[in-house]
Amino acid sequence: MPDPERPPVPWTPTNFLALPPEQSSLDTAAAVLIPVPIDSTTSFRTGARHGPAAIITASAALEDYDIELGVDVADFGIHTTPPLEPHVGDPHHMVERVGSAVSHYAAQGSGKLTGVIGGDHSASIGSAFAQLDRYPNLSVLYIDAHADLRDEYQGTRWGHGSGARRIAERCPISLIGVRNLALEERQYIDARRIPVCYWPPGNAGELDDIIAGLPSDVYISVDLDVLDPAEMPAVGTPEPGGMRWLELTGILRRVCQERHVVGFDVCELAPDQGLPAHSYVAAKLVYKLIAYALGPRWG
Repeated sequence: MPDPERPPVPWTPTNFLALPPEQSSLDTAAAVLIPVPIDSTTSFRTGARHGPAAIITASAALEDYDIELGVDVADFGIHTTPPLEPHVGDPHHMVERVGSAVSHYAAQGSGKLTGVIGGDHSASIGSAFAQLDRYPNLSVLYIDAHADLRDEYQGTRWGHGSGARRIAERCPISLIGVRNLALEERQYIDARRIPVCYWPPGNAGELDDIIAGLPSDVYISVDLDVLDPAEMPAVGTPEPGGMRWLELTGILRRVCQERHVVGFDVCELAPDQGLPAHSYVAAKLVYKLIAYALGPRWG
């Protein structure tokens, strides 16, 4: 339907994938993306607050059709909300704000796949909590180069260095990709017997065991620094020795195939620390997660 406030010439939508209204309406979309432009708790390189906008801008260059699955991702319908306004006070307030936003959209209709685009990794806390309220048997798959299991870091218990710790206090959590952590975190892992696949894995069975141990309902949290800096340098805390693109997408594909993925986040893109191509990689990862979670089952 023509917009009476605009002249009748072509316009480029400013949502994820630059979708027209018929593919981005909240009423019909199967997925909702919430941009969360925060980086107040980052500890090394800032800039993650610019990540959501960079991902949405880069997504306009993606082809809607996914070769791997043979589906047009746009046909699922993807609604992009306005950016969530940051709370500049106690980071706990921002956790609550993210949780409220995710709860609202996840409850729309019969339930929508709700993804958060960060922002620093503290955004995962409120998002995971909101899904836990909907799915009491939820488990979180936390894919990150760092354990994020500090009880407190740089004066807050609600920052990017404590995201997995806060989640672990509320529901089961499994970690994949860890290759840097503090002694405090290693002791917590051992004491709580948290499943961790350090990277690179010692053997293929480590990944198999973690995925096999996930319950039916899973929330996926991805920190882009899990990728090797050769592929993704545009993050706040790069760590050598990371995953390659096909390793990461292979894990995501398998989990989405074998479990019910109820929501996700993709965090820590700091676009100024890399090239435009790295924002494109981040946008492609969001796109692939939607495709895997909503696409047909494959062999």
